Amino acid sequence: MNSTARRSGGGMLEGLYRVIMRRNSVYVTFVIAGALVGERVVDYGVHKIWEQNNVGKRYEDISVLGTRQSE
Repeated sequence: MNSTARRSGGGMLEGLYRVIMRRNSVYVTFVIAGALVGERVVDYGVHKIWEQNNVGKRYEDISVLGTRQSE
């Protein structure tokens, strides 16, 4: 077996790796964009979970029954 033979295809992940790692500016842009998108997704998910767990307990959910409306 020839251990020095290389695959010419490489696969999709290897191609994506080569595109991202080719230049430093592309890598930095990819990292920053990924961080911003990830932060938005995590923030949205945590907010939805918090809303589900606190329905009826929030300030907006308190009914004002004891006050009199102007007649």
